[in-house]
Amino acid sequence: MPDDIPELPDQEELEKELSEYLSKKYGYRIKVVSPMMLSQTKDPPQEQKKPGGVDKIKFDLKPEELESYLDQYVIKQAEAKAVLATKICTHYNRIKYQRRKPRFRGEEIVGRIKNNVLLIGPTGVGKTYLVKLIAKKLGVPFVKGDATKFSETGYVGGDVEDLVRQLLVEADEDLELAEHGIIYLDEIDKIASSRHLIGPDVSRTGVQRALLKPMEETEVDLKVSHDPISQIQAIEHYRKTGKREKRTINTRNILFIMSGAFNDLAPIVKKRMQQQGVGFGAQIHSKENDHKFARHVKAEDMIEYGFESEFVGRLPVVAVLEPLEVEDLYEILKNPNNPIIVGKTEDFRSYGIDIKFRDDALHLLAEMAYEEKTGARGLVSVIERVLLSFEKSLPTSTIRYLVVTREVVLDPLGELDRILGNPHDPGRLQGYLQFIENEKAQAREQMMTRGEHYILQFPQIFSPDRIELVVEQHLRTGLAVEAVVDEVILLYNQIRVFETDFHENYHFRIHFDEEAVNQIIEEALQRDSTATAVCFGVSRDFDYGFKLIADRSGQTEFTMPRRAVLQPSVYLDELIRESYRSYPLDATEQREKS
Repeated sequence: MPDDIPELPDQEELEKELSEYLSKKYGYRIKVVSPMMLSQTKDPPQEQKKPGGVDKIKFDLKPEELESYLDQYVIKQAEAKAVLATKICTHYNRIKYQRRKPRFRGEEIVGRIKNNVLLIGPTGVGKTYLVKLIAKKLGVPFVKGDATKFSETGYVGGDVEDLVRQLLVEADEDLELAEHGIIYLDEIDKIASSRHLIGPDVSRTGVQRALLKPMEETEVDLKVSHDPISQIQAIEHYRKTGKREKRTINTRNILFIMSGAFNDLAPIVKKRMQQQGVGFGAQIHSKENDHKFARHVKAEDMIEYGFESEFVGRLPVVAVLEPLEVEDLYEILKNPNNPIIVGKTEDFRSYGIDIKFRDDALHLLAEMAYEEKTGARGLVSVIERVLLSFEKSLPTSTIRYLVVTREVVLDPLGELDRILGNPHDPGRLQGYLQFIENEKAQAREQMMTRGEHYILQFPQIFSPDRIELVVEQHLRTGLAVEAVVDEVILLYNQIRVFETDFHENYHFRIHFDEEAVNQIIEEALQRDSTATAVCFGVSRDFDYGFKLIADRSGQTEFTMPRRAVLQPSVYLDELIRESYRSYPLDATEQREKS
């Protein structure tokens, strides 16, 4: 073949290029697989297959455990957290129970009603965030849709069943796992009919009816004309087997969670309660107290609002979320797990800048966000507005830290000019260092209170020095204290396992003392690696050196100090020299050696 003719790509490269081209052209995720490749592909051995389907789902969670998990991330909304934690845990534990009982296999209870949930609350109170947290904790595929984008006949070639098909994508084509996912549909109040209009009402009612079967149980065809992926998969299956395949996904165990603001629902509930003689309803008139009426919503109110009775019947569980006040927004910003401050901290850390927020600044930000009337979303817009100029200018300066004070929030541009004009201001540096010390003190206190169960359960792991390691890692990375504690426990256990494995492999017993363990954990945290990897690097020549020592002295057990981790080669050399000095060869042995 002439040298100037380029080498043809192999089959795998061709498939990759064609997949990328078709994906760009049609706007869908397309993967091209040739029949030749399919025919050569063999299923991996049964013992090598990873757990799939419902085995990936954490069935063992109890309602209070899930509620406690949500409490770490979501401020307020006690009722909604309790309802969601209880009904979702029950949903999945019931699936586990049915799979365990032989009489349920292949026999579904007729008329069973799923725990589909309706969330009612204003924008920005955490409806989507709650459901995402639960899906992540359980390990189930999660799909979010917007009710306003659907119509009975579909939009841009799609319809409500596309949400079900999308679960398969989120489940990495694991059909069984997809059939146990969560579908979250927002702005559901927008598909309620007004009962006075003719045009839009037909479409809105049509969407409700289109959702009825998926919300209960139906088979959704995975092969549809507007989806190139399913079409190509069907063609390749036919080429391989000569048979047409009908793939469907069953919605029996798919949980549907709907949400909406329902701004006009309160007057309907209020009217009903007044007619029924409930006295307190007439005393509340402010818009801010609408959520108090929503707590008493009934099916008849939802029907009056504009929903079909069949649709309301498929949402048996209702939870009402409260609007967020200034103090609630402040608590959100103070929460170490909140994604707003954590995300902004990562933004600045990507430029090597450490950003800190004083309490008075956080409270002022909460006050400003409350005026936005968009709930927690207002926090994001306010913080971005305040810090945008700093995020733009500081990366090109020599400044490596920023403390957001009340003055920064009130006058961002003025404070930025002052900081850039005097980047080495000793007073500003002193304030930053003092802030760091205060953070350390708070983290230590958190360790002693919230982490008390760890310290009591693992006293040998959490010495004062190791607690300090947790604090330093927490401040360096921004990870929650609980997450760092779990990581340190894991690293400690890796060290002890390494000691056991070393004895099994080389027949020498080694034990890293407490200072050495601290050093290994610190290096693992700084490198973002495992303690096992650090131990391997340290002990690379230990077996050879220990053999030399054992031949002289018979010693087979070694306690490793911190110096053995910091300078393993120097330490081992000194150990060998000391062994040779302590156990010199006599004249007869020297002649035999020579």
